[in-house]
Amino acid sequence: MMMLCILLLSALTAISIAFSPNAGLTNTALHRSSLSSTSLKMADEVKVGDKVPSVVLKEGQANYETPVDVNLSDLIAGKKVAIFAVPGAFTPGCSKSHLPSFITAQEELKAKGVDMTICIATNDAYVMEAWGRTSGGAAAGIRFLSDANAELSRALGLSIEGGVMVRTKRFSLIAEDGVVTHYFSSANESSDTWAPNVLAAL
Repeated sequence: MMMLCILLLSALTAISIAFSPNAGLTNTALHRSSLSSTSLKMADEVKVGDKVPSVVLKEGQANYETPVDVNLSDLIAGKKVAIFAVPGAFTPGCSKSHLPSFITAQEELKAKGVDMTICIATNDAYVMEAWGRTSGGAAAGIRFLSDANAELSRALGLSIEGGVMVRTKRFSLIAEDGVVTHYFSSANESSDTWAPNVLAAL
């Protein structure tokens, strides 16, 4: 009887291991899996005094030409820039409020010393180019950059994970020579990130 119990226990243990989510993985594979999961975790949310991450974004080109790489750190080095991000190009709140607020504020931003305004979203570069062109944002001088891999969004601690695609939380910031001097979160109100609120702080 005792021998039968031992055999049953051994069989149940073997079945449990066989159907484990990590069955068949070596220690090395398990370690790599753990690292992969960790690498997707967001950083702490960006704050004043932080350096804007050095990431390569994509910028769409006219006539559906191949998008070009844009190193964000290189682009903003030595400049005072306004960067704002939206959850999605062509979406209602972004198209009706957030983006237009920066389009109409371009002259006022320049008067405050802002050299460049950049719009970020995780849509692909072709969508971002089309949104900039059809909205009038590109004509106003705003650069539309794609963070399609959400590398910047995660590095800033501002990605929205899950669903069909990773999106970026709505935010705006001012950076001088790559260092964040003002940060505007949408945690309380979306309008906190619109251009009038940014201008009021400069």
